[in-house]
Amino acid sequence: MSEEKIEHILKQGIYGTPETKPEERKLFLSTLRERVYIALTMSQVKEKDVYPEVEQQMKGILSLDQVHMYLNGHLDYSYLSKYIQLATKYNCPFTMVQNNTHHSPMGLVLADEEAVERDSIYIEDALFKQDIASVT
Repeated sequence: MSEEKIEHILKQGIYGTPETKPEERKLFLSTLRERVYIALTMSQVKEKDVYPEVEQQMKGILSLDQVHMYLNGHLDYSYLSKYIQLATKYNCPFTMVQNNTHHSPMGLVLADEEAVERDSIYIEDALFKQDIASVT
């Protein structure tokens, strides 16, 4: 075995498997931007009602078996429950993501296992602008 290969294996053992685009994964609750259908900020998820765009997006996706909903675990369950019920209604698996070293402004991310390359994934209302302004 070459010295380079041994060094690679040792680094993997010490630091773990290298992750692609770690900052992007932190922002989008463990997934990549290219896989995202729709994303809501934490303030948007805190709204009383479900954003209709999220349900419309779920209805419009033909193969829900490849879709996954990621929810920000730093939000109180009372805000997330309406989206958990929506995911259950459409048999969409979901994961509550809680990263204690990085707090994402995203509250919900609906993503595919494969790249979908959407031009616009945000609902750019006043709450979105408020949350994004506080990050930058």
